[in-house]
Amino acid sequence: QVQVVESGGGLVQAGGSLRLSCAASGSAYSINTMGWYRQAPGKQRELVAAITNGGDTDYADSVKGRFTISRDNAKNTVYLQMNNLKPEDTAVYSCNADYQLYSDYCKGVRRISWGQGTQVTVSS
Repeated sequence: QVQVVESGGGLVQAGGSLRLSCAASGSAYSINTMGWYRQAPGKQRELVAAITNGGDTDYADSVKGRFTISRDNAKNTVYLQMNNLKPEDTAVYSCNADYQLYSDYCKGVRRISWGQGTQVTVSS
């Protein structure tokens, strides 16, 4: 009952920047952690960055110092500012949201929704 939509991907040269957006919508009692993952061809999906509703963040070692995740709780939207992009950053970037419905809350049930992904291509 929560839908996630990503935007902002594209083609950029090495050293350039992109900003990805992830908007969550629908009915939810609460949305907790939201995060960005990426998957390159032939590789498994990996965590890029995540942020809790309290503002705590987590980053993959490969992007620390280059990427910044932020969150607008009022809009249920997270952003990923990607600077100094490298060819190895090329991947499909997907956003997810960890959330609970009202009926789940008292039971401790948690759910996850994924977006369709947005392609980021970095040329050398």
